[in-house]
Amino acid sequence: MCPGDGPPQGADREPYPRGETMPRTVRPTIALTVGLAAALLAGCTDNTASDSGTGGAAGTASDRARAGAAASPTAAPPPTGPYVALGDSYTAGMKIAPQVGEPGACYRSGANYPSLVAKGLSLAADQFKDVSCSGARTGDLTGPQKVADGTNPAQLDALTADTRLVTLGIGGNDAGFIEVVTECAKANLVDIVKGVISDSADRISDSPCRDHYAAGSGTDEVQRKVDAAGDRIGQVLQDVKKRSPKAKVYVIGYPGLLPADPANCLPVLGNAVAASDLAFLVEKQQQLNGMLKKRADAAGAVFVDLAGPSAGHDMCAGEDKRWVEPPLPAQGSAPIHPNAKGQEAMSGVVLKAIKG
Repeated sequence: MCPGDGPPQGADREPYPRGETMPRTVRPTIALTVGLAAALLAGCTDNTASDSGTGGAAGTASDRARAGAAASPTAAPPPTGPYVALGDSYTAGMKIAPQVGEPGACYRSGANYPSLVAKGLSLAADQFKDVSCSGARTGDLTGPQKVADGTNPAQLDALTADTRLVTLGIGGNDAGFIEVVTECAKANLVDIVKGVISDSADRISDSPCRDHYAAGSGTDEVQRKVDAAGDRIGQVLQDVKKRSPKAKVYVIGYPGLLPADPANCLPVLGNAVAASDLAFLVEKQQQLNGMLKKRADAAGAVFVDLAGPSAGHDMCAGEDKRWVEPPLPAQGSAPIHPNAKGQEAMSGVVLKAIKG
C-alpha cells in the first residue's frame, strides 16, 4: 500500500558548511516532517381513505385504519447472510488485534468493521467471509494480489449466487491517496529547507503540495486518478451484480483523516504540512468520497458515508476521541489508518445503514 522505504536521495549529505549548524527553530519542524514522511512510507403513505360514515365513528376510524395499513409499504427486511466483505486496509483493519486469516500480510483483523457487522447481524461463521486485504486496489478484486507472505485470491471470487450482502471499501489506493499525503510532507520539507538556504523565515510557497499536483492548468493529477478509479469501481460494481444478483451492495466511504479547520492539527502535526496543503488533502478526500457515492448511486448500491459521522474523530483529535491514527500512531495501530475504536464506530454506521 505504501511506497518504498528509505531516506530521500542525498539525505546523508551535510546541507551546511563545516562548522555551521541548522538553526534550532527549524530542527523540530524538519524532524516532525521527516517523521511524517517515514511513517507514511512504512463507503408515501397514502392518506386517502373512504369516509362514507357508515358504521358510526368507531367504524369510520376502523375503516381508515385498515385503509392506511393497506396503503403503507411493507419494509423490506435487512439483508443477512451470506455476507462477503471486500476492500483494502481501511476495511481489513491493519495491525488491529487479533490479526486473522491468510495470507498474514493482508493484515486482516478479527475486530474490523466487517467482523463486527457480521456479529451485529448474528451471522454464523459459515455465513460470513472477509477477503479484504491491505494494499488492495480495484484490480485486486478481479485478479490475485501478491503480498509479502503469499497471494490473496481475487476478492470477487468469494461471491456466489447465494451471496445476499456485500460491503465494498476500496479506491484510496487507486487514487494514490497515501502517496499524496506522503508527497505533501516531502514537499513541505523541501520548502522549509529552501527557506533555510535562502536565509528566510518564510515559506517559499504557501501550498507546495497543491502546487506540485496542480502544476499547469485544468484538472489536477489527484483528481485525474480519482476519476480513473471511479471508472474501474463502476465496472467492479457491475461485476458484483452479475456474480451475486440477489445481494444488497453497500459501498463504504472513507472516514475523515483531517479536520475541516487545519489549525486544529497544529498540536499534532505542527508545521510538518502547510496549513493550505492540509486543506488541499481535505478537498481531495472529499472528491474521493464524492466519486464513491456517485458510482454507488449509478449502480443501484447504497453509499455509506463515514466522513460525516467521523467529524471530530480525525487523526488530529485527542487519543480518546480519534478514529484514525496520526503519523506517529499509538501502539497496535497503523499510521493514517482507523484504530480499533474507529473500526467499532464504523461498524455502527454500516449496521445502521443495513438495518435501515
